[in-house]
Amino acid sequence: MTTHISTRNPVRSDVAVAPGQPDEAHTTAPSRNWALAGVGAGLAGIATIVTSSMVGSVYNKELVGDPEAIAADLADKTVAIGLFHTATLVGAVLLVVFAAGLQRRLRARLGSDSLVPQIAFAGLVGTAVVSVLSTGLDTEFIAVADKEFIDPSNAAMFNHWIGTIPWCWVLAGLSAAAVHVAARAGAVPRWIGRTSLVLGGITLVAGVSPLQYLAGMTGPLWLLVVALGFFAGDKVFRSER
Repeated sequence: MTTHISTRNPVRSDVAVAPGQPDEAHTTAPSRNWALAGVGAGLAGIATIVTSSMVGSVYNKELVGDPEAIAADLADKTVAIGLFHTATLVGAVLLVVFAAGLQRRLRARLGSDSLVPQIAFAGLVGTAVVSVLSTGLDTEFIAVADKEFIDPSNAAMFNHWIGTIPWCWVLAGLSAAAVHVAARAGAVPRWIGRTSLVLGGITLVAGVSPLQYLAGMTGPLWLLVVALGFFAGDKVFRSER
């Protein structure tokens, strides 16, 4: 008679992965699609700033103080408004994907106890929310040519809205600061950390100052460069996985 004895040795759930050490349960290289989403979000962010600048009726010195003239001028810019709407919302969606991937990438090196990954994630998601809100009036005012439906004064206010809110990228500067801290800890390549310090620093400082709309000029650029870096230049991390 043969006797078989089976034993189980479950992995202890109370042993945490030490900061800087890869999780043994996930040793295969993760997809880089999240970084590619960041590249798309950066390009869309630049498109947002460009198309927002194309809708500048309210800033035309010849039209100042004349809401009806501003509304009439806006009626000729519905295509630009539509492009602004699409670019901004595509960028917001892709930005959330990049934020989730960045959080996972930083956590792989810094560990689950670090606040840096969460801060990087929160800043980008917050920026995505601001982007969505900046497009919230587009459908309402895309019919600006219909004078019976749109009050000229409201049309002028709408132009102020899309000329300012999409430029509020201050929270992306917070994410950049988190990436810089991660680089100082050796979690990401140094050049990504330096880029985050310069472009992200300008974005953060400008965003909290009365010159807050300058953040919209450097925030998308930081996002594009850093996302490209993680997609094509993060070779050491990928080789370790």
